[in-house]
Formats: sequence, structure tokens, C-alpha cells
Amino acid sequence: MQRALIGSGVAACVLALTGALSTGSAQETVKIGVIGPKTGFMAAGGAVTHWPNFKLWAEEINNRGGLKLKAGQRKVELVEYDDRSQPAETIKAVERLATQDKVDFIMPVYGTGWNLAVAPIFAKYGYPQVTQAAVTDQMDALTARYPTLFFFQASTTKYATTAAQVIKKLKDEGKIGSRIAIVNVADAFGIELANAGRSIFNQAGFEIVFDRSYPNTAQDFAPVVKAAKAANPDAFVAWSYPSDTFGLAEQAKIENLNVKAYYSAVAVGFATFKAKFGASIENVLGAGGIQDNPEIRGYYERHKKVTGVDADYWGSPMYYALLQTVTQAIEGVGEMDREKITQHLKSNTYKTIIGEADIRSQQLKRVWTVGQWQGGIFHAVNGVGFDNYQPVKLKSGW
Repeated sequence: MQRALIGSGVAACVLALTGALSTGSAQETVKIGVIGPKTGFMAAGGAVTHWPNFKLWAEEINNRGGLKLKAGQRKVELVEYDDRSQPAETIKAVERLATQDKVDFIMPVYGTGWNLAVAPIFAKYGYPQVTQAAVTDQMDALTARYPTLFFFQASTTKYATTAAQVIKKLKDEGKIGSRIAIVNVADAFGIELANAGRSIFNQAGFEIVFDRSYPNTAQDFAPVVKAAKAANPDAFVAWSYPSDTFGLAEQAKIENLNVKAYYSAVAVGFATFKAKFGASIENVLGAGGIQDNPEIRGYYERHKKVTGVDADYWGSPMYYALLQTVTQAIEGVGEMDREKITQHLKSNTYKTIIGEADIRSQQLKRVWTVGQWQGGIFHAVNGVGFDNYQPVKLKSGW
């Protein structure tokens, strides 16, 4: 009897211990580091493109029970840091996530210069760095140097080339003249695009009648737009970030910068750009664009419902496709083994809302690069690796 009781007691203890371990495992989370600007001059863009997608992704993953790993499903926990729009703070945050928080995965940061600044840190600790908000012509050199670095974007030259192709086609068709004004934000993003763009526009037969940069902290764009207008251009191109995209458009409207092709880079595809300028945005060109379809529309609806923010028409769907890619890589490996996840990304393609995502070469093969507002949708009118682009239309005043 005593033996039976002891046996029963041991069994009960084993069952209790097993239950406790099971409960503990069910409560474990996968820690995901997210860094970006919540304050500073980059915060406006981050609030639209960067932060909401991580919130949407985490909610969708957790609502379905978590990431599907070999050990069972694990919910994700976001560990967030504000880099205050300063690359030095971004570097510190990545170091902290890796060494103190010891997160399982670190998501890409926001901004070209910021992503380039932290590439050595990601590589040092072996975290895959799948960037989206990073446009540079250094992709080949950087991916050769950092085997953990991936670009879910096109290069600077491809953005400049495809923008020039759109405007050149209008010129070749006799719809616009050859005089072009170019401005750029004076940081890594704007400088690279401006340098690439000058050569491309010259080769395309354009006369650059105005060429000026401005600091990334600029707030008054009246002098820039007035001087550009005085040069009497047929087309206007701005390699700009969100705050300056808004400021330049506001001044273009005030000054009635009457060009038939108006292009500005980041944030033209923001819903807030559409809300602020209304019908004036019709036929404005910018970076990004989408091909309208039910799957993309479903994403926009879910994004708004979960985050309360309208997704943009460039970085937002690209961020979400990146997150779909990362999810499939993690679940394909079945564990949070960063080296194996990196190899999975280099060996597979993934199904996403933008179609098949292929970063086996550490660079995305297909990207929408130029969009145009037409009838309330920022349609893709050019890109890399896609077809069936929307025909380009002329801008007719503000």
C-alpha cells in the first residue's frame, strides 16, 4: 500500500511538473526588437510607414497563436526603442537589443543612412538585417561585406533611372520640353539620388536649369521653389523625405509651379499627402506606387482597422511583404536560429502581397519605383521586374 502511494505520489509530481513546464512553454514569447523614429524630423514618416506595420504583423501573428516553430507556436513580443531620428541612437539601440535585451530577432530600422550605420552591428551579432527603408547604390559592396544584410528595395540608380524614363517618355512624345529643375535633401539618400539623377537626366537629353540641395532640417521651402520657378522648367524633380515633400508641394501650390511633370520622392504616396492637398495631387509623381488588386486592398483595410493609420502607397506594402518574407523564413527553419534563417532567406522565394519576393542575391528582384496619383489611387507607372504599369498622365496645374 505504501509502495502504491509512493508510486502514485511520484506520478502526480511528474504530471504536475509536466503541466508546469507545458504552461511555462506556452507563455514563452519570441522577442522581436524594433527601432525607429518616434521623435525628431523622421518621426512623421516612421509613424506612417514603419511602426504601424510591426503592430499589424504582431497582432496577426499572435491572433493565429504565434510563430509556428518546431517546439510549438510562440507569440511575439515587440521590444521597441525610439532612435530620435539620430543614427548614433540607432546604433546604441541595436547594441542594447543584442547584448542586454538579447532579443531573438531585430527588425530593420528606418532610413537609408540609419540602416547603413547599423549594418556592422547586425553583422557583428549575427542578426539578419532585412532592410526596406534603404535606397543606395552601395548594395553590391555592402552585401558582399555583410553576409547578413538584405535589401528589400531597389538601388538609387534604379529609382533615378525609372523616374527619368517616365519623364523622358513624355519628352520624347513631345508632351513636355527638356528643361528640368532638380532639388534634393542633403543626406545619404538625397545626395546619392541627386548624383545618379544628374547623369541620367543629362544622358536622356534634359537641360538641368536648376539644381539645389537643402538641409534635412529645412522648414522654409519658399526660396527653393521660387528659384526653381524662375528657371522656367518643364519638369520638377525632388529627391525628398516626408517633411520636405509636404513643404515643397505646399510652396509649389502657393507659387503655382506650373510644370507638366512634378515628381517628389518619399511621402507622395502617403494618405496624409492626399488629405492635405486634395484634388491638387492629381497626376503628381513620386516614389513607389502599387498595382491595384483585391489582396493589396485587403491589406490596406486590415492596416487601417488594426493600427488606425492609413498605409502609404510605397513603403507600407513593401514593409508588410518583408514581414511576410521574414515570417516564412523563420517558420521554414522552425526555430530562432539566426544563421539558419539567414541561409533560408538566401535559398528560397516567398509568397507576399506584392507577388513572389526573391532576395536570394540579398537584393529584391521586383520593386515598384514610380507612382502617380490618378483618380484617388497612387498607381505604379514604372518599376523593376513588373509589367502592366498604368499609363502616365500630364500634370495640369495645382
